[in-house]
Amino acid sequence: MQHPDLAVVAAEQEGEVLKIDQVRELQHVLSLAPYEARYRVAVVLRFEEAHISAANAMLKTLEDPPGQVVVILTAKSAEDLLPTIVSRCEVLRLRPMAIAETANGLHAIRGVPEDISEKLAHISDGRPGYAIRLFEHPELLELRQSWLEELIKLLTASRRERFAVAKEILDDKHNLQAELQVWLTFWRDVLVVLSGVSGSITNLDYSTQIQKLAGGLDIIKARAYVNAVEHTMVQIDRNVNPRLALEVLLMDFPRIKKDV
Repeated sequence: MQHPDLAVVAAEQEGEVLKIDQVRELQHVLSLAPYEARYRVAVVLRFEEAHISAANAMLKTLEDPPGQVVVILTAKSAEDLLPTIVSRCEVLRLRPMAIAETANGLHAIRGVPEDISEKLAHISDGRPGYAIRLFEHPELLELRQSWLEELIKLLTASRRERFAVAKEILDDKHNLQAELQVWLTFWRDVLVVLSGVSGSITNLDYSTQIQKLAGGLDIIKARAYVNAVEHTMVQIDRNVNPRLALEVLLMDFPRIKKDV
């Protein structure tokens, strides 16, 4: 990521807004001839976070790109972008690798111990880049673990306790969507177990808790909890009151015995 002809642009923090000034600065860089390589390459991360003015500014570059320039936009989904942007791009849908293949690659190429590589392959759902980031930044794994522990604790909590935790979670708004994403993987694992394919769960290190929770639910309820988390994430993305959205979600969750 240090090549002189590579430019990487993104919102300052995940979940924030990519600004028009960042796009204009990139356009200036792309107007220059390559310094060392045959092409200048721009990678614009999470383009769904672009402000409408930034997206429209980028549209001008996509319509009439300078010579010897390659522009790569990444996004969760093409549907999250302006149709005019998508129509001027070649869409490449990136799929995860097989879990076993990811684990083998982490061990063989990166030297990750076999037990850790299997765990990371599952947590990353077959996304090698994310798995490597987790390995290189153990604090991300610690954060994930704290979020899962918080979710399990919430499932045994009273309504008052859940509201109190909701307030604590919202004090760290920067990580709100990331925490909900981790919760989503947990509920999807419960749904997977109830579907009879427990070997493909994401949170392999929480398989005991997932199995116990699945034993007290049916597949319809598990699917409802998955849908509830997904709906909450969408609502927060649409600027619905995050406290209200989170409190409604926590009230939707089941209340279980503490031995789970």
